[in-house]
Amino acid sequence: MANYSTIISPLLVISLLVAASASNLNQDFDITWGDGRAKIINNGELLTLSLDKASGSGFQSRKEYLFGSIDMQLKLVPGNSAGTVTAYYLSSKGSTWDEIDFEFLGNLSGDPYTLHTNVFSQGKGNREQQFHLWFDPTADFHTYSILWNPQRIVFSVDGTPIREFKNAESKGVPFPKDQPMRIYSSLWNADDWATRGGLVKTDWTQAPFTASYRNFNDDKACVWSSGASSCGSSSSSTGSPWLSEELDTTKQNRLKWVQDNYMIYNYCTDAKRFPQGLPPECNMS
Repeated sequence: MANYSTIISPLLVISLLVAASASNLNQDFDITWGDGRAKIINNGELLTLSLDKASGSGFQSRKEYLFGSIDMQLKLVPGNSAGTVTAYYLSSKGSTWDEIDFEFLGNLSGDPYTLHTNVFSQGKGNREQQFHLWFDPTADFHTYSILWNPQRIVFSVDGTPIREFKNAESKGVPFPKDQPMRIYSSLWNADDWATRGGLVKTDWTQAPFTASYRNFNDDKACVWSSGASSCGSSSSSTGSPWLSEELDTTKQNRLKWVQDNYMIYNYCTDAKRFPQGLPPECNMS
């Protein structure tokens, strides 16, 4: 007679490991606004934000981070999403805050979303780069990642880097490195500017609009708590190679591919906006 326990046991172990590795969004995030329009469901596996004419909704992370490599899967508002903005970002508090932004600007059915990125340091932003995506971000979940270490910030989509913001403190450009940040996300109406500069308004007959989130991963991040980092006081990357990670040749080529084919706005090439000269970080290779 076969010993089925030898067959079942490894499968059971694998299933338990998968269950253990799946993030529980109830443990990671708090719903912060929306009067019931934001929900965490399926035993913490899925988070949804909804927007109707009365209100949008949002959430924030329970933890603060000072550097990290952080992933989240999002599925954006489908159909006619014109006028809506789904924002997913890291931010500190105060008048000289730091911030690392993904913002997804909705559009008419069949037209591409605009992925808007920005980096604020000490309260100063104006570092926008915008992209279209090479897939429909409403049809399925895709992974949006931020690598933030002392040398650089890298925005990635499904593992492909789309933007790199390097530390340019040597050129007098502040870099986010001293202020712990939380993760925030919201779905809201911005039809005064979001779609074609505000020309296309939100069609409320399509409401409620819903964006979905799953598979959050902050395993490679320094959690800030009670004035101390989970990564210790030293900036050594021993045991945390992402703390000194840079783009290898393959990822540099992927970044160039995205920027050559899908970038639709780059502040570093907008000479009319900066008549006194482009910002100093724009001259870095």
